[in-house]
Amino acid sequence: MRAYGRVTPSLTPTLSQKEREIRNQIMAHTQVLLREDIDNLGARGEIVRVKAGYARNYLLPRNLAVEATANNVRQIEGEKAALAKREAKERSTAELQASHLQKLTLKFERKVGEAGVLYGSVTSMDIAHALKDQGYEIDRRKIALREPIKRFGNYTVPVRLHRDVTVELPVQVLGEGGVEIDVDALQADAGETASSPEPAAESKEAE
Repeated sequence: MRAYGRVTPSLTPTLSQKEREIRNQIMAHTQVLLREDIDNLGARGEIVRVKAGYARNYLLPRNLAVEATANNVRQIEGEKAALAKREAKERSTAELQASHLQKLTLKFERKVGEAGVLYGSVTSMDIAHALKDQGYEIDRRKIALREPIKRFGNYTVPVRLHRDVTVELPVQVLGEGGVEIDVDALQADAGETASSPEPAAESKEAE
């Protein structure tokens, strides 16, 4: 009879698939201390957990954040008074700018197609350029336009000038020459034209 040797269990613990995934996720993230307000992430002075690649490739090189080491935390604590003063100044500047923008209406002219279709669109970049022409240097990322405007008419576009200051910017999309376009009327006219019967062709008499 053949004897089988007894298998001695390994003393090294074996990680399950789930445990390995958790470990990898932990290693793929890091904690950083924000030096600037960042939308959907946190405010200046907060410690947040982000993907290591995002910190390494974006936040740290742009000085938007630093590694959340004990020394860096102590340094930021020491800068809090200066940061509070800077924060108050930035908010005051944003509030003054908001009061000016509320009185401004940006006008964009676009070519009119059939049934009032707008050729092209108005994007956040267009709005940023128009504001620059008016003397306002505003990052297009602060212009909360979810998607380009593709219809004529009047709109209000949120512009976030500061964490606590957002202004509703009036925007008007006009036809060429600054003409207001009644899209509903043009569409109605186009619908009537399409539904109108064509005149019957005159029959030729047989020779």
